[in-house]
Amino acid sequence: MSAEKKKQIAAEAALDYIQINDVVGVGTGSTANYFIDALASMRGKIDGAVASSEASAQRLQQHGIQVLDLNSVGSLPIYVDGADEATQHKHLIKGGGGALTREKIVAAVSEKFVCVADDSKLVDVLGAFPLPIEVIPMARSYVARQLVKRGGAPELREEFITDNGNLILDIHNLEILNPIEMEQAINNIAGVVTVGIFALRPADVLILGKDDGPEIS
Repeated sequence: MSAEKKKQIAAEAALDYIQINDVVGVGTGSTANYFIDALASMRGKIDGAVASSEASAQRLQQHGIQVLDLNSVGSLPIYVDGADEATQHKHLIKGGGGALTREKIVAAVSEKFVCVADDSKLVDVLGAFPLPIEVIPMARSYVARQLVKRGGAPELREEFITDNGNLILDIHNLEILNPIEMEQAINNIAGVVTVGIFALRPADVLILGKDDGPEIS
């Protein structure tokens, strides 16, 4: 079975966690897009959605789903998003699509975070996928030097600007043995907006698309 089909299986399984009149937090990326497409079948039953990126907001609106400002809704009952890597502890690397800061904000205010992915994203240790870090432009070189000291190999994501007007550094060669500690440490570097480690606020539910259907943990 293709990876795309597995993503779709996982995304559609997340519909079971959506309740009538929910405002649904929605992530960004290919698996999140499958979820948005599936959520369209419930648009008359939910009160709207909060999007973690401009791209997701447009896709939701194309399906006739009302997009709400997070500041106007307070807490969210549920947030559904994909991941670039996930562990059995439900710690994640996110940000391959560059929306990590808004994704982290929406996850933080959500009561339940449901992560959907194909089974190739499950790893024992985070870090094989280059770790995205959103940085203020003037701090790019400084942040990169700090990550080199930690054993990383930073690479500027060329011709990419986040929805917040910032840059992305993708950090190669990191083995993230203690995700919580590393998330805190990188976030404390001056000029970092946020790092794509989701461990302080991990997923609550992990749905992996597999050949024989969704696996939920």
